[in-house]
Amino acid sequence: MALSANLFLRQTQSLVMTPQLMQSIQLLQMTHFELNQFIALEVEKNPLLEFANDGETGDEYTAGDDERFSHSTEDAGADDGTDNREDALSSDWYDYGGSAGTSRLNDELDANYSNVFPDDGAPQRLDAPELVSQWKSMPGSGEGADYDLDDFVAGQVSLRDHLAQQIPFVLPDMADRLIAQNFVDQLDDCGYLQADIVEAGEMLGTSLAQAERVLATLQSLDPPGVFARSPAECLAIQLRQKDRYDPAMQAMVENLELLASRDFATLKRLCGVDEEDLLDMLGEIRQLNPKPGSGFGAGVSEAIMPDVVVRASSDGGWRVELNPDALPRVLVNQSYFSRVTKNGEDHAFLSDCLQTANWLTRSLDQRAKTIMKVASEIVRQQDAFLLHGVGYLRPLNLKTVAEAIKMHESTVSRVTSNKYMLTPRGLFELKYFFTVSISAVAGGDSHSAEAVRHKIRALILEESPEAVLSDGDIVDMLKKGGVDLARRTVAKYRKAMNIASSVQRRREKRALAKVAGS
Repeated sequence: MALSANLFLRQTQSLVMTPQLMQSIQLLQMTHFELNQFIALEVEKNPLLEFANDGETGDEYTAGDDERFSHSTEDAGADDGTDNREDALSSDWYDYGGSAGTSRLNDELDANYSNVFPDDGAPQRLDAPELVSQWKSMPGSGEGADYDLDDFVAGQVSLRDHLAQQIPFVLPDMADRLIAQNFVDQLDDCGYLQADIVEAGEMLGTSLAQAERVLATLQSLDPPGVFARSPAECLAIQLRQKDRYDPAMQAMVENLELLASRDFATLKRLCGVDEEDLLDMLGEIRQLNPKPGSGFGAGVSEAIMPDVVVRASSDGGWRVELNPDALPRVLVNQSYFSRVTKNGEDHAFLSDCLQTANWLTRSLDQRAKTIMKVASEIVRQQDAFLLHGVGYLRPLNLKTVAEAIKMHESTVSRVTSNKYMLTPRGLFELKYFFTVSISAVAGGDSHSAEAVRHKIRALILEESPEAVLSDGDIVDMLKKGGVDLARRTVAKYRKAMNIASSVQRRREKRALAKVAGS
């Protein structure tokens, strides 16, 4: 067959991911903190973009459509048109406005009265007015109500810093401090030592006896239990510091697996105590901290800002609003663009900046509208949850919401990622309202997995020591309530909620009941 070159004309359709479309998708799934960082970078490199101050309006600015979701302020103290001639005559020596009183006295009497009337002085001049919204500590940036309490929070002390302050008092020798520093560097977040003593001694060129001596000294530091190599050693260190590490307690600490399985009969035999003493020892164990390093944060925790606020309306429904504090507000400076010289590279550069700025404002507006649509549909679907609680949470998936608002499932997934809704029931992530469906008995309405877990937890909390429910009993009780669930699913949900088995719960409840009745 001969090969030949031919020319064809073909018309096809294809989806092209432009840089603007990719950026819009990224903006949609950004969190509040990430979005503010992104906009700050855009404002820094784009001379036409500016942050909008509260109440800032003007013809020279073009605001994004997301401004409609922000707080609006009304002008107060309108001029009534009256002629206050008496006040004008009286203000020859003192301005009734109060803001210029001190300045006038200074000018006319050739004296400085700033220290006499400190409250009547003129407002303090701002060093950089354009940075007021970004730097709250700038002089004249606002009154005391504008202060952010997070700015005054003391920095968290890490576990290593806390130990470094104590080591010089217990180890005066520099060689011992070098070994101690090596051990500190090998601590995990829980305060456990993840190092082999023999290997550490060989690496530092010291003897095993010296390394063990340094480790024993370090184990006496605060917090109690730090530098332990196992949970049993951690509990033993804390019990020794309380002078409660007797032979019976030692036997219990060495058999923590029996304690976890609530095998009280075997523990009583190994410890040589009766049931009452065993429960007293169990109470002391529960007061200990198996993770002594967990109290020292590795990073600064940030408060979650809700993107959507849901309130009850007067007509019995729900009012869904976007949180104005979570909406970034930017302005496009049109007057600056019109004043610059429109020639050469400056015009081309500013034209690109104007196009980028307009695209950003449109993208922010589209992001706000999309979040609003998804949140409104979620509230409509989960109306019973908002009224009655988690037991009435309906099963919901992304496809249902996407079809209702005429969007793609991937768009709904991006919107619900790391977005939060403040409701009368509390603060929830948007993904919390999407749960799998569990079939009902005899063709009834399906149930949400989260609602079923809530029912299982409630049934276990109400059980008595004489009638502890097994997984099979829970299955039967759920079927009576119209929930068709397998036994292995009940066991999976129970383990996910960190609830012990029926055998372990029975042992613990009976032992506690005996002590309470004695």
